[in-house]
Amino acid sequence: MIEHKIEALLAEKFQEEDYADFFIVQVKLHTSNKLEVFIDSDTSLPLSKCQKISRYLESHIDEHQWLGEKYIIEVSSPGISRPLTLPRQYKKNIGRKIVIKFFEQGKKKQEGKLVDANETACFVEEKVVIKEGKKKKRTTEITEVPYDIINKAVIKPVFK
Repeated sequence: MIEHKIEALLAEKFQEEDYADFFIVQVKLHTSNKLEVFIDSDTSLPLSKCQKISRYLESHIDEHQWLGEKYIIEVSSPGISRPLTLPRQYKKNIGRKIVIKFFEQGKKKQEGKLVDANETACFVEEKVVIKEGKKKKRTTEITEVPYDIINKAVIKPVFK
């Protein structure tokens, strides 16, 4: 399967010093012979690095004729509109606003500041209003959200 071959090539490339903090988010081959490769980095992902990785993959695809004569390859970051899928993506986005939708139908979505993440869960800080008698008190609360209950999580851009 071409996706596995591409993932193996990327794993090899990401062993190089200049790409050591890069990781694969998704590799998908469409029926139209369009190969989409989404990668990310723990620090930054400049366009020049995406171009170099694209050329690296193209050279191997052409050499081995994995996709024939005509194909399209797109190498890019997932972008802000694509859901977070890996713990590394959550860690990278600590400090940003996140919107989480859950698998469970009755549970509302959760929106707040992503304050921490580990291999099994993320931690979201929310502003809540608590009633104390007749008064309302505003406070913040941090909730642990296990990844396995998340249907979709996206970073919400904040414009100031």
